[in-house]
Amino acid sequence: MHKTRSLNRTSPVDIMARTGKWIYLIFFLILTILPLIWLIISSFKTNYEFETQPFALPVVWQIQNYIKAFQMANLGRLFLNSVIVAICTTAFNTLVASMAAFAISRENFRFKNGLLTIILSGVLIPIIALMVPYFKIVSGLGLYDTLPGLIITYSAINIPISVFLIHGFMSTIPKELEEAAIIDGCSFTQRYTRIVLPLSIPGLVTSGTFVFIYCWNEFTYAMLLTSSEASRTLQLGIRFFRSQFVTDYTSMLAAIVITMVPTIFVYIFMHNRIISGMTSGAVKG
Repeated sequence: MHKTRSLNRTSPVDIMARTGKWIYLIFFLILTILPLIWLIISSFKTNYEFETQPFALPVVWQIQNYIKAFQMANLGRLFLNSVIVAICTTAFNTLVASMAAFAISRENFRFKNGLLTIILSGVLIPIIALMVPYFKIVSGLGLYDTLPGLIITYSAINIPISVFLIHGFMSTIPKELEEAAIIDGCSFTQRYTRIVLPLSIPGLVTSGTFVFIYCWNEFTYAMLLTSSEASRTLQLGIRFFRSQFVTDYTSMLAAIVITMVPTIFVYIFMHNRIISGMTSGAVKG
């Protein structure tokens, strides 16, 4: 009886470890949440309140900042452009990456591992280092200042990470399923479309979500490859709240809040699929 009590007793070291763990987690939670709360509150202030009392609550909550955000930068058109680019890029990138991952993970051919290494090495290359080549290629194809130019560029940039995620998941699918399909007369294409691709949906969703969020938040290549409002994306439009003489900070903050909403909702709705897709590949592999 005495031994049982001593085993159930929590030592001071355990208490300190648990306390330190929660302090650590709460600290980083606050570090993450506070800037977001400050951003949302500041988007409802006047510019005078923002500059003189940046950490106080607004005297009157300025809903019109969000209306001005849509009017000043034609945010509706930019929002539509971003939706088109993000959705088309995600679909195109997922299709190409899934075909590449299928061939590398399910087929046996020479230099397969070397090809995978070359593709995955693209993750290590800074995207800024490729600005000049991408600009030359897009301009040479006559796609400068067009949405297709952005879609092709974003798809190419995200191929390495997409192949990495999808390949890891496809590699866990039992080969016996394909062998049975071959006996039933399935061709190479049918094995991809009817067997492997449906079973890889969690991995495809994980990859697609990362690609969508990247496209939605990307600024550098949008600024490099576009010049007119017709092909301008939402992130690029935020910079036009600043002129030579004045900056409408609160309307800019309202526009930033608007740009954050789609990615937050995408992650909330895809949260479970993303985690299941990543953990399934990790556990089975």
